[in-house]
Amino acid sequence: MSVPFQGSAPAAMRGRARPLLREAVYRAVWRWHFLAGLLCLPFLILLAATGALYLFKAEIDATVFAHRTLVVASGAPLGPDRLVYTAMQAVPEGVPISYTEPSGPEASALVTMNVGGERTLVFLDPYRGDVLDALPAAREFSGVVRRLHSLTLFGPAANLVIEIVAGFAVILVVTGAYLWWPRGQGGGVVSIRETPRRRVWWRDLHAVTGLFAGAGLLFLALTGLPWSAWWGQELRAWSNAAGLGQPRQLWADRPVSTVPMRAVLNEPGWTMQDAPVPRSEPRAAPAIGLDRAAEILRAMGMPAGFELALPLGETGVYAAAAYPRDVTRQRMISLDQYTGESLVDVRFPEIGPVGQAIQLGIGLHKGEFWGRANQLAMLVFCLATLLLSVTAGVMWWKRRPAGRLGVPPLPRDRRVMAGVTALMLGLGAVFPLTGLAILALIGLDLGVRALLRPRGLRPAAHSA
Repeated sequence: MSVPFQGSAPAAMRGRARPLLREAVYRAVWRWHFLAGLLCLPFLILLAATGALYLFKAEIDATVFAHRTLVVASGAPLGPDRLVYTAMQAVPEGVPISYTEPSGPEASALVTMNVGGERTLVFLDPYRGDVLDALPAAREFSGVVRRLHSLTLFGPAANLVIEIVAGFAVILVVTGAYLWWPRGQGGGVVSIRETPRRRVWWRDLHAVTGLFAGAGLLFLALTGLPWSAWWGQELRAWSNAAGLGQPRQLWADRPVSTVPMRAVLNEPGWTMQDAPVPRSEPRAAPAIGLDRAAEILRAMGMPAGFELALPLGETGVYAAAAYPRDVTRQRMISLDQYTGESLVDVRFPEIGPVGQAIQLGIGLHKGEFWGRANQLAMLVFCLATLLLSVTAGVMWWKRRPAGRLGVPPLPRDRRVMAGVTALMLGLGAVFPLTGLAILALIGLDLGVRALLRPRGLRPAAHSA
């Protein structure tokens, strides 16, 4: 004899189903958070450590490398022509590429030389003309730190890994926010339970740190992406094509070369990297010379510390760029090498809104825009990222089974896992290289499970 359900039974079943669904979603999100963290952990540590160092580039240069960056002001400085000539005497096998004006009365001048296709930096006393130091650009400290930060130290293709990591960092923040969300627990929201001997202490420290540092990590990831090899290049190309980056009207009816600004200037800025270098009209008259070009630029109000590239060939120009700590004062000027006429003069307000937003973001990312407060805020985010990485590693070590990786188990309801994975792929569509990495992880996961299934093996389940 069958007993009919009472009216309250379906409601009771629904009441039990909701916690089961929440647990399934939690486990699916936790699994993706773990996989993203496992992939990113060593790179996040590298990015945080090198980023913290680069924030204090000026301070490191003024202390550790003061012998080549600081001078004693005395009388009138020598002209750029004289300093470039001295650099050529110091590096006779090199060809001068650019001259960088001292950024202040006690700062050294810099001449960049091309030596066999590689750049050599020559630091000079602008008052006495003494060579303070000469070294390959590849060995200059802040340059090494910067290339480590972008992984370009290991080749151009390595920068693609940073792009993948930045995309996964976004996933870590989004999934971490879901895992942190209060569910009636007594700790781990804004307080820390137990002692460092217990895994829950590390879990709570990780969660509370993520609460306060998650927004900073997200900001650093998003503002670092424009410098990435593929996504950043595509964003720049799209913004320029849409008229939201380079002010193309400034090049209208002007002869330009096929050489991009990044080929002649060390720092052309994110928006102007692909801008074409203008052309000088060949004339019988001689070039105006470096001294006169620098004088014209100073008269035009170019910020101190600007870089001035020498003309390449009879159609070359004097291309100059200044990127001071105040992003809004950024400027790029190209002068006709024969007449000194300004061919292109790009100020920050003339850049499109996408270009402005990204260069502001980059300035904040590098701790340059709001002075010491900006610098210290970015340092806190770097240190918090290191703490998040350490606590994640300790948590994993404490919960992993002996001899196993300890990947969080799949939820019983595979539809929940499929739904959460679809959301991850949605984020991957915004960052395609990350999306490809997600597909690779899915393929690897399915492959491993297919290999284990015939042997009757399955990953050990562990509670969160």
